Amino acid sequence: MRTSSKTERPRPVRIATEAVRQHAELVAFLWAQRDSWSAEDPPDAKAIAEIDERLEINLDGLRIAGASAWPHLIAQHENFPEKGELFAFAWMALELADGEKMAQAVEFGRSAADDAKGLIGALAWHKPAVIGPFVRRWIGDHDAFIRFLGVSSCIVHNVDPGVTLARLVKDDDSRVCAAASRLAGQLRRFDLGRDVQSALDHEDERVRLWASWALVELGAGDLTRQELRKIAAAGGPDAMVAMRALVKAGPEKDVRTWMGGLMKSPATAPIAVRGIGMLGDRSALTWLIQRMREPYVAAAACATFLELYPEARVETKLFTADPTELGPAFTKHFEDDVVRLALPDKVETWQPEGGGAR
Repeated sequence: MRTSSKTERPRPVRIATEAVRQHAELVAFLWAQRDSWSAEDPPDAKAIAEIDERLEINLDGLRIAGASAWPHLIAQHENFPEKGELFAFAWMALELADGEKMAQAVEFGRSAADDAKGLIGALAWHKPAVIGPFVRRWIGDHDAFIRFLGVSSCIVHNVDPGVTLARLVKDDDSRVCAAASRLAGQLRRFDLGRDVQSALDHEDERVRLWASWALVELGAGDLTRQELRKIAAAGGPDAMVAMRALVKAGPEKDVRTWMGGLMKSPATAPIAVRGIGMLGDRSALTWLIQRMREPYVAAAACATFLELYPEARVETKLFTADPTELGPAFTKHFEDDVVRLALPDKVETWQPEGGGAR
């Protein structure tokens, strides 16, 4: 058998344009869905893991396409500049180590109204070795937003920037200062305790929140209880962060007494009901079922139930997204709100593993 003496040329990779477009769209959609589900209270870890599997499959499609994916990524961000589209764009810029496209992603993130979630999500998805060249430049940049990206990258990868963190905790920019305080607590940087404590007097509530949270992590929760209680009781977007910090700071008896005070007002009772779940006390189930029957705390009671009994998620018959199933009072209270509620009668007859309601 004779063989050809000619060397065969490698065949060029053929890119299916429509397939690449679909991969780009699915990456944006799935990551945005993942981010929204991660923000649920409490998040469903199993559902998020399933999204991650699908997301990785579509990221592989973009990896294969390489630079050929750019027309689709650029077009979809231009047409719909939201967090998922920014994630896809920034992820590819990092994947290809494309400095020019990464600079574009940074500017897209700067104009985003959500603290550049998509951009930070892309930084979190890649390994530290991939993003390191960018982060090392960002962490000391003169631009406050870029410093914020640098600190945020350290947070998502639990990386210690060393002596630079002491300066960042005292940064003039409130967003950088808050993120740096959070990182100091996360890393247990006890050497920065005094600097973090100074941030408790900051005019920005987010800085005070993360400084308080960090001090709890550093074992100085007694310095922060008043600020954390104020933030938690206000019921704003950071209420649950403050509540978890309070529970961790303890002592539990004081926390329970404070929650009891919150229960006296319809405005603050949901915060207290939600806090019960953070205490991890399964013996509260009977009490919790009663709260499920009260419209103004029912959503908090459902979230607490899921935190105490995550295995109940598989029992779909225990929950509803239709308040009318619980009667006129619920219909009136929630009106057109989309909300997940537990069905108390069904929860009462449900038997959790290890005992509970019967």
